[in-house]
Amino acid sequence: MAPAFEVADVLNAHWTGVDQSDSFNSWQLRTLGAIRRCRTASLGSHVDGCTSCGHLHISYNSCRNRHCPKCQGTQREQWIQARESELLPVPYFHVVFTLPDILNRLCLYKPKICYDLLFKISWSVLNSFGHDPKWLGAQTGMISILHTWGQTMTLHPHLHCIVPGGGLTKQGQWRQARSDGKYLFSVKAMSKTFRGRFIAALKEILPQEMTRALINQLYKYKWVVYAKQHFSGPQSVIEYLGRYTHKIAISNHRIRDIESDKVTFSYKDYKDGNVKK
Repeated sequence: MAPAFEVADVLNAHWTGVDQSDSFNSWQLRTLGAIRRCRTASLGSHVDGCTSCGHLHISYNSCRNRHCPKCQGTQREQWIQARESELLPVPYFHVVFTLPDILNRLCLYKPKICYDLLFKISWSVLNSFGHDPKWLGAQTGMISILHTWGQTMTLHPHLHCIVPGGGLTKQGQWRQARSDGKYLFSVKAMSKTFRGRFIAALKEILPQEMTRALINQLYKYKWVVYAKQHFSGPQSVIEYLGRYTHKIAISNHRIRDIESDKVTFSYKDYKDGNVKK
């Protein structure tokens, strides 16, 4: 069922203001322009024909931009098929590393540094816990995907990680995670390690921005590393990853209404039992 409203409708309603604004760089304007014109006459068209009955169907061309809500389905399926052969026949865990909102201003000001560190420190934590005989004593792995927004379209940097429930020992033997692969590492211990290593790295790379007041705030804040239950099998991992690797900021189906001064959209409130609001 086609959505009643689209992101393109929002852009078309306000395009003059967007195009003349100083808030967007040229790359962002090209992206928004592509989304606005996707599957319209401005991008041209092509003809699909049936060799059996001779029926012809004219379709407008897609923009194929990775941020477009109408151009993700085919690319997602292609990605899923390409990844299926790479997974191991073992349990997998979904681990999420989230930066506290105290760092939001720094993430906006120094995004490359902050997000590069998020990848680096998250892997550092998982890798060191994996090598620790207390938890696993083997080399583990990670597939990670960065998301910088939340359900309400506000800045919410977090890293989705898919981690196998085990690893390879120095002898090249597979070692299952604790409880027969049903338990990975302590989230409380990972959270404290994640916080300490991230703050230490920021102090080294951005000494001027890391004031004593900010450092104290960051140590008082409860950093969150969340580990979900293991997946039922490799196929479910791929399906889940496919949704996240090709997920754009907001889908057309979430938009409920467009008015001159506001857009109404639905979201899941994760703090309220995933209730849709």
